Amino acid sequence: MDTYDVVVIGAGVIGSSVAFHLSRLGAKNVLLLDRGTIGAGTTAQSSGILRTHYSVRENVELARQSWRVFNDFPRYLGDEEASCGLVKCGYLIAAPEGGKLEPLRASLRQQQALGIPLEILSPDQARELLPIARFDDAALIGFEPEAGFADAYLVATSFARAARRAGVTVRENVDVKKLLIDNGKVTGVSTAAGDFRAATVISTQNIWTSELAGWTGQQLPLAPERHAVLALECGAARYSYSMPVFKDLASPGMLYCRSYGGSQMLVSEGTAGQRLDTAELEQGDIPMDYIAEVGAQVAERFPAYETAGIASSWTGVYDVTPDWNPVLGRLPGIAGLVVGYGFSGHGFKLSPTVGRVLAQEALGLPTDVSLAPYSVERFQTGALLTGRYGTGAVS
Repeated sequence: MDTYDVVVIGAGVIGSSVAFHLSRLGAKNVLLLDRGTIGAGTTAQSSGILRTHYSVRENVELARQSWRVFNDFPRYLGDEEASCGLVKCGYLIAAPEGGKLEPLRASLRQQQALGIPLEILSPDQARELLPIARFDDAALIGFEPEAGFADAYLVATSFARAARRAGVTVRENVDVKKLLIDNGKVTGVSTAAGDFRAATVISTQNIWTSELAGWTGQQLPLAPERHAVLALECGAARYSYSMPVFKDLASPGMLYCRSYGGSQMLVSEGTAGQRLDTAELEQGDIPMDYIAEVGAQVAERFPAYETAGIASSWTGVYDVTPDWNPVLGRLPGIAGLVVGYGFSGHGFKLSPTVGRVLAQEALGLPTDVSLAPYSVERFQTGALLTGRYGTGAVS
C-alpha cells in the first residue's frame, strides 16, 4: 500500500489549489486524486466571474485575497507560462427602489470599509461603461473596477501543473470508493486503483460530497442544482471585452451577464436552479419557456437584445448548502479529515484563498481567514451564513 502524508480527493479548481498550497507550505508527500481529469467536472462549467462583492463579510475577505492571486497569477505560481485568462473589465451591480436597495447599500459600504476599490455611479456614468444597457430605474449602482472574469479550467490545470512540478503526485481517472477510518481517525482512502494510506485526507468532492456523508455517517447537508447558461448574439449590440460584468438586482432572476467571445453576452440567473436527485454532470435540457423568460429579462435591461439569437447554451451544476455558502474545515469526530464543499456557485472566485486555508488547516497551521463561520456545525446551531440578499449565488 502506497503511503502519503496527505491525500486530496477532487482535482477541480478547489482541489488543485489545495494541492498546490500544500506543496507551497512544505508538505512533501501529497497525492491528488480525481475520478475524471483535472478541472473537467463542475469547474469546466463555471462562468468564471471574479468579484469581491458579497453581503457575507467572510466571503469578501476570501474573495479579496483570491483577487490578489488572480491579478498576479504567473508570479504567484512561479510559472511565467501560467495563465488564468483574466479579463479585467470591472463589475457593475445595480438595484432599483425596493427590497434589494438597502442590502446593496450595506454591502457596498462593507466593501469600502475593507478598503476595496469601489465607485458609486450615476446612471449616466454606468451607461458610459455599459452603453448597451439602460439604467433609468437604478436607485444605486456600484462599480468595482478591479474585477472581471477569467477561465476556471485554466486556473485548475495551472494549479495542478504547479503542484506536480513541486512534487505532488497527480492521478487522474481514479475513483475513490471509500474513506478508511480506524478508531475515529483517518488512515487513508480506498480507490479503484487500490488503497492509499494517509493520516490526513482533504475532501473537495463538490457535488459528490454525499459519498463522503455515506463513508463517515455524518449529516452533510448538500443538494446538487443545475443552472442554465445562455450565450446570446445580437448584431445591433456587441458586448465587448471592455464592458463590465453586470449584476441586475432589478430582474426577477437577479441576472448576471458578461462578455463572451468578445461580442456575445453570457447570461444566467442568480437564483435557485433545478434540484437534482443525484450528482451528475450530464448536460440538461433547457426548455424554450426558460429561454423566453430569461430573454424577456435581458431585453428589459438591454433593449437591442429583444431580437437577439442564441449562439450556444449549456448547463452547470452547483453544490448548494442550505445557506448557499461553503463548509470549510474539519468534520467533528473524525481526526485527520478536512473538507471544502458546498460552494453554491462561489468556488472559482474564492479558490486561491480556500485552497490555501484548507492546506493550512490540514497542516495544523494558523489559517489566513477564520474557518469557524464555515463550520458544518452551523446547520445545527442555526448560525447560518445567509446573505442580505437571501439565498442565492450573490450571497
